[in-house]
Amino acid sequence: MHNVVRSLFVSLTAAAVVATTAGVAEAAAWSSSDKWATWSNGGYTVRNDVWGSGAGPQTIWANSFSNWGVWANHPNTGGIKSYPHSAKNVGRTLSSLRQVSSSFSVNRPGSGAYETAYDIWANNNAYEIMLWVNKQGAVGPLGSKQTTVSVGGHTWDVYKGSNGSNAVFSFLRTSNTDAGTVDVLAVLNWIKARGWFGDVTLGEVQFGFEITSSSGGLNFTSNSYSVSAS
Repeated sequence: MHNVVRSLFVSLTAAAVVATTAGVAEAAAWSSSDKWATWSNGGYTVRNDVWGSGAGPQTIWANSFSNWGVWANHPNTGGIKSYPHSAKNVGRTLSSLRQVSSSFSVNRPGSGAYETAYDIWANNNAYEIMLWVNKQGAVGPLGSKQTTVSVGGHTWDVYKGSNGSNAVFSFLRTSNTDAGTVDVLAVLNWIKARGWFGDVTLGEVQFGFEITSSSGGLNFTSNSYSVSAS
């Protein structure tokens, strides 16, 4: 009898855990474990974007373009596995823009290897501008360090390189932050002033987590994110 009661208790406990887990997933407006899953909301696109080789499972959820996150379990190996993100397309030249700014707030794990980053595209993806607001573990930018600059409300170490298909400019914040506002247009105009590109057309402003490893399963959350352009 004792064993029967005990096994019933274990079963009920397991059921409660499943119900709790399901409750979290069901609370989100959208979720998916498909590596190419996308969801459109409020003029933004949220993407799971598990693109790297050797990736593990990753589940994305979203209540809105602003509030979303992933549970990711990528092995402790080198190479980027995914870039879950929310994206806003601007589609205007720098000279036609008066302001482009963005605010963010995240919760992120204290282990694994990743960076929280903007990935900004210009001239039909000919130029890629990354703004790393924090980083954890063994991750680093493409190319070589050019300078350190204070622009757009933050101080960055600036790297310039190429991934073989497009130029990449990486701005690594000199100290980690989990929340802030970035003057994106000021950063882009700084690059233009250096002659690295001209009056380019700004495409998508993406924000998310570029994950190399998150072994055992880690949670990444965007509490809020938005882009304002005019």
